[in-house]
Amino acid sequence: MPHPVTDQLAERLESLYGRSRAELAAISSTERPNMLATLLDALAGIELAEKNIEFQRERLLQLAAPDRDIGPATAGHLLDCSRRIAESAATRDTQARFATAVMQSLHRAPAPAATPVAQTPALAAATARTR
Repeated sequence: MPHPVTDQLAERLESLYGRSRAELAAISSTERPNMLATLLDALAGIELAEKNIEFQRERLLQLAAPDRDIGPATAGHLLDCSRRIAESAATRDTQARFATAVMQSLHRAPAPAATPVAQTPALAAATARTR
């Protein structure tokens, strides 16, 4: 099952930094903690929450299958799966809001323009004397 929130944020992060997620992870692991590492951690948290939602949803469907009887133990498991889905969805949404807000505040810096090489004082003085 696709993870739409993770996919959207990963695409935004890749376009922001101009590199793939794997390259960004390699870069952030070699540097001290920074904004990139924080965003990658938030993305990993969102991905984990989405995987848990998917897992708990499948478990919930198994427990509530039409051919199964729902007794007291099964009812407790149904409630537990529902609670876990709600917790994971809240975590995902909170992390996604945070990551989106941070990424919206960041912009790709334009490439530095080529600056003309300044003349050295000796060369400038020699040029001035010959004129």
